[in-house]
Amino acid sequence: MVAAPSTGGASLPAPTKQPSRRPTLVRKRDAANSDVDRETPPSSLSKRAKVSFDNEVEVRVMDAWEKAPAVIREEVRRALERHSLGDDTAYLRVKEIFETKPAQEDAPSAIALQNYTSALTSNASALTRSCSGLVHAVLRSRWIDGNEDYVAIYLKFLGNLVSAQGTYLGDVLRMLVECLTHVPPSRESHSGELLRMRSEVYNRAHTALKYILRLVPSASSVLSSLFTSLFPHSSDSKRAHAAYVQNLLLVIEYAPELQSEILSLVVDRVVKIDVQVQVDLEDLADDVGEGVVQDISRSYSGLPHDLDDEEDSDNESYVSDDETDLDVRRAKDITANIEKLDLILADLFSYYDPLFFGMSVRYRDKALGILISQFTNIILPTYRSRHTQFLLFHFVQTHPDLIDTFVGTCVHLAFDKGRPAIIRQSTVAYLASFVARGAHVSSKIVRNVFDYIGIELDNYRQEYEPGCRGPDLQRYSIYYSLVQALLYIFCFRWRDLEAGSEEHFDDSDILPVEDLPHIWAPGVKETLEQNLFSRLNPLKVCSPAIVNEFAKIANHFGVIYVFHLLETNKRLQLSRFHGAVCGDMTYSLPERETALSMRRDNASQQLDEYFPFDPYHLPRSKRWIEGDYREWEGIPGLHDEKEDESDSEDDDEQESDLDEGTGTDSGD
Repeated sequence: MVAAPSTGGASLPAPTKQPSRRPTLVRKRDAANSDVDRETPPSSLSKRAKVSFDNEVEVRVMDAWEKAPAVIREEVRRALERHSLGDDTAYLRVKEIFETKPAQEDAPSAIALQNYTSALTSNASALTRSCSGLVHAVLRSRWIDGNEDYVAIYLKFLGNLVSAQGTYLGDVLRMLVECLTHVPPSRESHSGELLRMRSEVYNRAHTALKYILRLVPSASSVLSSLFTSLFPHSSDSKRAHAAYVQNLLLVIEYAPELQSEILSLVVDRVVKIDVQVQVDLEDLADDVGEGVVQDISRSYSGLPHDLDDEEDSDNESYVSDDETDLDVRRAKDITANIEKLDLILADLFSYYDPLFFGMSVRYRDKALGILISQFTNIILPTYRSRHTQFLLFHFVQTHPDLIDTFVGTCVHLAFDKGRPAIIRQSTVAYLASFVARGAHVSSKIVRNVFDYIGIELDNYRQEYEPGCRGPDLQRYSIYYSLVQALLYIFCFRWRDLEAGSEEHFDDSDILPVEDLPHIWAPGVKETLEQNLFSRLNPLKVCSPAIVNEFAKIANHFGVIYVFHLLETNKRLQLSRFHGAVCGDMTYSLPERETALSMRRDNASQQLDEYFPFDPYHLPRSKRWIEGDYREWEGIPGLHDEKEDESDSEDDDEQESDLDEGTGTDSGD
């Protein structure tokens, strides 16, 4: 055993070696705080443990309408993308946003609509025909009642849509044209927006149309057909007609290429209303039809033509249950149609007026061309048009050159044998009525027209007389129409047919008629004698009212005496003749006459006394005719004596027929 070495004293225990330790912060903590450290958690854990909710603070989930615009754009993009793959869930949610009525509780806010509309604008290229349901929902929404910001965003959407997807052009234009009809603005508005006045609604629709036409110029061709299809029905109110026509006339300002088509459309519909009024008036009992226009005139005296100032309820064509009389009901309908006619014509007069007076000759001539085209293609072929033609009557009298143009047009149409006889007869009536009634038609024009007609009559007489066996309206209708035109012109313009008649004479400066010598212009007496005493016997076929008045005036002035012929004609019964062809010969065989046919033939075989420019009495628009119209004037020394005769009542009735031979003049 080996003993430990001695140290010289008590033995010491051998030292123990301590293992080496890595320095650490934990080991440096004070031992006195070690218990506290173990009992107290870290400060961060202590805060989370002490969090509590205050009952006074409102806690809610973010509304879907408050999504950021970027989020909505992505939502719409994904919805359209998934829709193209067959997943319609998100697509239908977007569609529902635009289908929800503003008054509904869950209706989207104005901001939400703006954001979603803006998102669709950004994704317009993805709105193919498969998305037509969504597009139509957006088009049907009440965008036009929105605030200015939303309207601006919506118009941008329409522009992007028609630019990227041309197949929607017709749908967009139809929606905008429908806004021009008289549809009262909805009282439902986004976030309580105030009710928009009609004028503001119409202005927004026009702004949108103008914007689309600028982007897609070819859209005007689509608009033309839409204007026609959406024109108010004849049974719609006068407000609907007037509002639509006024808006169409405004379209011309930014779409001048549609001027002719729009004006022709309006005139076509006005003519139909005009004719319907005349037909209805003729069917009414005399005591009911009497004074219809006068009642309208009294009702509308001084009434401003502002649709926004009038009441919403149309006071027309409504009949209470206790009004059972059919004539009274029809009279109310007629009154409503006359009011429509009057309103639209007043608008047309107002539209054309600056074109003839406030612009260059180029605009005037273009407007005249449109009016003459409407006359030739719409008014002239329509029988019994009563007021529409006064547009032409008024504006062609604004300048002598325009009078010459219109008279020349009528002469050409009347003497063109290539045209149907009914058109030529109607043109002759317009020509005679214009020359007789136009206050600004010069004496030179009157004499020239009289000569033109006389020359044409000579040609017809030489052609017809050799084979004539008596008066026959069916065979010689154009001839009789020309003779009646001469008689009518003579009754109104006899002064202008005298030799040396002065232009623009003043009635107050001339001597009394009975004190003047009457020397007629060359050819006047000869033309009358050759035709009135011809084998064609026109005095039997022409209108009795015109024939009788002419006979009295011509006899009074010593032009021609025809009373003996009139007495002979009273014993002559008009017959119908059938043309029976045998070889190269044509034989005229009279029908067997019965008591009934004798009564019927006198009316059916005589010319109507229709002259298109009879007095104009529509209350609103008649002011445009003032100064242009020559009223019927009795002849001193002739009609004064007649008033003292016992049978003056019957004669006055004939004069009334001459002056006012059509519908709305009854009772004037």
